[in-house]
Amino acid sequence: MDLSNLKPAEGSVKNQGKRIGRGQGSGKGGTATRGHKGAKSRSGYSKKIGFEGGQMPLQRRVPKFGFTNINRKEYQGINLDTLQQLVDDKKIKDTVDLDTLFLNRLTTKNDLVKIMGRGELKAKLKVSAHKFTATAKAAIEAAGGEAVTL
Repeated sequence: MDLSNLKPAEGSVKNQGKRIGRGQGSGKGGTATRGHKGAKSRSGYSKKIGFEGGQMPLQRRVPKFGFTNINRKEYQGINLDTLQQLVDDKKIKDTVDLDTLFLNRLTTKNDLVKIMGRGELKAKLKVSAHKFTATAKAAIEAAGGEAVTL
């Protein structure tokens, strides 16, 4: 090592970038690269989301229809073939409740669960859920199980 190849340690020197708006001597004084006049040249400017320069925005041009029912209850549907798959994979034995479904990542903690009738169920299960379709309830009871409505 000698004076010709001295350099600072890796990562110790940071290039600060151009200092904008720090007087005429910097070459970036005056308007500070913002151009002349207009909203974008002023401090505190921020464009609203969806602003189209004064043109009627898309969300106001498009017609609105329908309504949202504030009392709607959203159920997470789980089919019988999914339950049968869990039995085949030896993940459940004889009871299926909300904790079991949560542990197997079929629902989240606060979901309302509805058991649906797709597929066939061979295992004898005690199933606890918020709702059952008629076909699902019949299939569970036909297999010798029990459908418990929470």
